[in-house]
Amino acid sequence: MSIKVVTDSTADIPKELAEELGITVVPLNVIFSDDETYEDGVTLSADQFYKFVKARNVIPSTSQPTPYQFEELYRSLLEDDTTIISIHLSSKLSGTYQAATIAKQALGNESIHVIDSKRASYAIGIIVVEIAKYAKSGKSIEECLKRLEEMLDDTTVYFMVDTLDFLQKNGRIGKASALLGSMLKIKPILSLNEQGEVYSFEKARGQKKATNRILELFEEQFGKEPIHIGISHAINQAFAEEVLSLCRERFTIQSEVITSIGAVIGAHVGPGTIAISITRATS
Repeated sequence: MSIKVVTDSTADIPKELAEELGITVVPLNVIFSDDETYEDGVTLSADQFYKFVKARNVIPSTSQPTPYQFEELYRSLLEDDTTIISIHLSSKLSGTYQAATIAKQALGNESIHVIDSKRASYAIGIIVVEIAKYAKSGKSIEECLKRLEEMLDDTTVYFMVDTLDFLQKNGRIGKASALLGSMLKIKPILSLNEQGEVYSFEKARGQKKATNRILELFEEQFGKEPIHIGISHAINQAFAEEVLSLCRERFTIQSEVITSIGAVIGAHVGPGTIAISITRATS
C-alpha cells in the first residue's frame, strides 16, 4: 500500500525537506488587497513577505484553500492501493481542516484520513515530517496512524513574539494589554491549548528570561529522553541558532530543524517571532 502525506503551508516545513520526503503542501493565501493575493510559499516567500510588511507598514489578511482544491488534489493522489494522511492547521485558527474534511466527504473515500493537528507552524511540521518518514520507511497505515496519535498527544510548542501588534490586530490580545506589554518589555510565553487555541502561558520580563523559562518547561516535560526539535523563526535566524545551541546543551536531540515562519503564520505573529516545538523520539 502507498501512503501519501499531505499538509498545508502553515506547517512551515523547509521546501527541500518536504520534497525529499514526498510531502504534498497545499498553500494558504495571503491577501494584501482585493487585487493582490499570493499563495503562501509558492508565489510569496517568507523573506518577500516580511519585506512587504515592513515597506508597506500593513498587516495582510489570510484565507484557507477551498474544498474544491483539496478534492482535486486528493483525486490526483488516489490510486487503488493509496491511502492519504492529510494533517492541517488547528481548526480553531483556520478553516483549512474543514475544507479538507468537506473534500473527503465529497469523494466518499475512507482511504483519506483528515487530521486536525490543533497546532501551527513547525509544531505541525514536526509531526508531518515524522509520519512521512514512517511512510517512506515502509510502515503500515496502522503504524503511521498510531505514531500520529502519539505525537498529537505529545508535541509541545512555546513561542515568543517580538511585537504584540500583530496578535492585537488579529484579536488574540486586547489593545490595552498590547500597549502595556510593549511599554514594560513584557514577553508573553505563548502556546496552544488542547483545543488548538493560542493562549498566554506565562509572562516574563525580557527575551532572555522568557527563553530560559521555556527551556525549563521543556526540561520538566522531556528530561533527557531523546527528542525531535524544530525552531521556527520570522527573520530571526541568529536568535534561532542561539536557541538551538542552548537546546543542544540541555536535551538529547535525535533530529533538529531550523525553519522560517511563512507568510500566513507571520501575518498573525509578526517579524522577530521564535517558536520552539518538541516531541519525543521513538528511540
